[in-house]
Amino acid sequence: MPSGIRSSHILAIAIIGGVAAWMYTGNVVIGGVSDSGEQAASPAERNAEAAEKPFRVGVTEIHAADRQVTLEIRGRTRADLRVEVRAETSGQVEERPVTEGQRVAVGDVLCKLENGTREARLLQAEAQLAQAELSHTASDTLSKKGYSARTTLRAARAALDAAKAAVAEAKLEIERTTIRAPIAGVIHEPYAEIGDMLAIGGTCATILDADPMLMTGQVSERDVGALKTGMPARVSLVTGEEIAGTIRYIAPAADEKTRTFRVDIEMANDDGALRDGVTALAEVQLAPTRAHLISPSILTLADDGSVGVRVIEDGNTVAFVPVRILGSGNEGVWVGGLPETVPVITVGQDYVRAGATVEPVFETAEAK
Repeated sequence: MPSGIRSSHILAIAIIGGVAAWMYTGNVVIGGVSDSGEQAASPAERNAEAAEKPFRVGVTEIHAADRQVTLEIRGRTRADLRVEVRAETSGQVEERPVTEGQRVAVGDVLCKLENGTREARLLQAEAQLAQAELSHTASDTLSKKGYSARTTLRAARAALDAAKAAVAEAKLEIERTTIRAPIAGVIHEPYAEIGDMLAIGGTCATILDADPMLMTGQVSERDVGALKTGMPARVSLVTGEEIAGTIRYIAPAADEKTRTFRVDIEMANDDGALRDGVTALAEVQLAPTRAHLISPSILTLADDGSVGVRVIEDGNTVAFVPVRILGSGNEGVWVGGLPETVPVITVGQDYVRAGATVEPVFETAEAK
């Protein structure tokens, strides 16, 4: 290479040559003129032309599907029956043959009160009964012979009836000193100790009948209409057990304070393994309902604040359809209030209003 020509000179000459070649083969663009040489439209004309074209939106046709809902009910277990066996007469506890936790049958003795003067009152009543029987017999004999007035016989009869009632009452009072179990179950507190003085209505012992065991919980007024007696439930206890149950009772009226309804779920407890008062969670499978699973991003608000989606109607017209939020899923939210199949605007819904005409671009949506 000659010493007088540098590499930079050669590079400059190459660039100039390339530009010249490009200009020779290309088109010259003059302001306001298109590539073809025709006059270009003004900005105002271009905006007017764009305004006349319908706004392009993305549309997906969604289909309703069966929504399986599990209703959770939180509560506690409780025995089917809890009976406080109370004294029908007063007295000191002389015997208590049962202990806490013992299983008893109907008729088993729970407490024995001292008789006190009850035996003496029974003997006195029996003696008065014997005397009344003699008086009645004598009056009846004299009346038949005409030696006694009929009123005397009636008075003797009344005295005899009163004596019989006194004997029956004295015997019943003695029977009441023995307090027996009215139901089968397990002895629970409170219960009386030997030496305790029981008044009428005092508790001798408490019996729990825990077969069946109940799980009692509260259900909101929004969900109670989906429940019916006899529906199966799955109950999980905080202690780890899982038991099958059945809804036995649904309260006909709500609690005034919480506005919730009491629900009782019955569980078999033949072996007595389930305990009273344990925290529990019941799951009830409700009947499936038809709903739509959508992305929460396509939800929008109407002018009145209601939540809904924008859909395409006949003539590519936009319409707003309000929806009910039913719940959330792994892939979106479940909504109700839409037709079985509906074309929903999924792209551009925030830029169009109800009644506007748009150009829909349909996308394929797989049925859920």
